[in-house]
Amino acid sequence: MLLGEISPGGVGSGLYGMLVIAVLTVFLCGLMVGRTPEYLGKKIGRREITLAALYLLVMPALVLMGTAATVVQEQGVAAMTNDGAHGLSEVLYAYASAANNNGSAFAGLAVDTPWFNYTLGVAMLFGRFAPMVAILALAGALAKQHPVPATAGTIPTHRPLFVGLTVGVVVLVAGLTFVPALALAPISEVTQ
Repeated sequence: MLLGEISPGGVGSGLYGMLVIAVLTVFLCGLMVGRTPEYLGKKIGRREITLAALYLLVMPALVLMGTAATVVQEQGVAAMTNDGAHGLSEVLYAYASAANNNGSAFAGLAVDTPWFNYTLGVAMLFGRFAPMVAILALAGALAKQHPVPATAGTIPTHRPLFVGLTVGVVVLVAGLTFVPALALAPISEVTQ
């Protein structure tokens, strides 16, 4: 769930999530070889990578800001029936699920309070629609471009190297975003 519905992903959100990751991978590969990145015959420029980054940052920002705001609010702490790492895991899961998936929560979290109703609703609203707007804007930006022919600097996207780089980008993006929060909550819970 914290990978942005990429793995296993759905038919719709999983597909466009993987396309954003592919655009990011092509961009990073272009930076490594010193060429203008191209994907499917379209140049990946500042506007395209900005929209891809916006798509990738919306959900983590909602999850982490919602979790942080909840654990410092008296109403949020009062709704947690478990304290410590497990309570933080419950809050983190509630916001991750609301901003990214179906809005479920652990049984130990009393989410039927005004604080959780409003904040989880806002997380669900922006977690669903902001990435859609970003991906539609990215599609529009790519559709406006005229196709360019492949050159020697074009990275082939049908080879195992690109697949490995794409998996690396997925792990890197998810790792840099959520490992600190996971270390405070579920990972520390397991090690106790």
